[in-house]
Amino acid sequence: MKISNLACLLLATFLVAAGGACQSRYAKNVILFLGDGTGLSTLHAASVYGYGEPQKLYLQRMPHIALSETSTASQWVTDSAAGMTAIMTGQKTHNGVVAQSAEAVRGETDGKALKTLLEYAEERGLSTGVVSNSAVSDATPAACYAHSNDRGKHGFIFAQILKPRFGDGIDVVIGPGRQRILEETAELGIDLTVGLEKAGYVFVDSQESALEAASETERLIALYSSDEFDLSRATQAALDMLTRSGAGFFLMVESNNHFRDAEKSLARAVAMDKVIEQTAERMGDTDTLILFTADHSYDLRVRSALRAQPIVGQVVVHDSHTAEEVLVAAQGPGAEKVKGLLPNTHLFQIMKEAYGW
Repeated sequence: MKISNLACLLLATFLVAAGGACQSRYAKNVILFLGDGTGLSTLHAASVYGYGEPQKLYLQRMPHIALSETSTASQWVTDSAAGMTAIMTGQKTHNGVVAQSAEAVRGETDGKALKTLLEYAEERGLSTGVVSNSAVSDATPAACYAHSNDRGKHGFIFAQILKPRFGDGIDVVIGPGRQRILEETAELGIDLTVGLEKAGYVFVDSQESALEAASETERLIALYSSDEFDLSRATQAALDMLTRSGAGFFLMVESNNHFRDAEKSLARAVAMDKVIEQTAERMGDTDTLILFTADHSYDLRVRSALRAQPIVGQVVVHDSHTAEEVLVAAQGPGAEKVKGLLPNTHLFQIMKEAYGW
């Protein structure tokens, strides 16, 4: 059967239009998974540790991958403060500085407050959240919602939740650091329990209380005394809350995966990967960009290892951050821009453009 030239032209026009529509599809939600200190060597070892073979992690099978460099404005090796600032604001700064420009001098002089992706989301009426098994006032979570010339000012950082610069502020915070946050905010003259209640938050101290509250409230601060809690359950609870409004959301989920204890590092990385897979299955790829990366790499190496022997005993850890590129993996709207070699600042643009902003 022959097809007329007109039919061919109409078909071609339709296919081009359809392709354009697919390419312009925007994300309603963005979920950023941040593996703290989770470089390529850690991911390789984690796959072998968890599954006995390389390239078995879910994130190693995600459809779009790239490599991101991680330098700061002044050093080749970054800490979490400068690394996450670049990812969340699109600008490089110095080690120890949280979401402030490179004019900042750590502990001495403020730089310009850099608008974070979470703040952009708040400004546009989206729901926002942070889940972490590091202290939620520490560098990676802090660079989502706060601005400080010193990452060590935990009370000062966390208190900024009470006075957001945009919107009504972050909606969900789940993670450890309770004692230090309470002590340091008290030193600033802040009664955190009263302040959070006035801001409309339910304030809890255990995972069971957080899971119960998540089913009933719109704003939750869950501060734990230990980092040993179920990151998967915490992430799903946050998603339950953030999806409820239907307005779209931004969520950052961090897992700290770099320790002197090699087995703890690898077990954490495997567990994080399972959270990513679980979340991807829940959200699908129709309206949610899911992006994984690391703020920096870490000096954990597999050297002269035999397949027949357990990988943990053959891992060497020098307990320092390193400068090589880290993996970026993504799926969903906007993920096609994750390719090649990227500066860490470009990840901010990818997420921002995925929303269509």
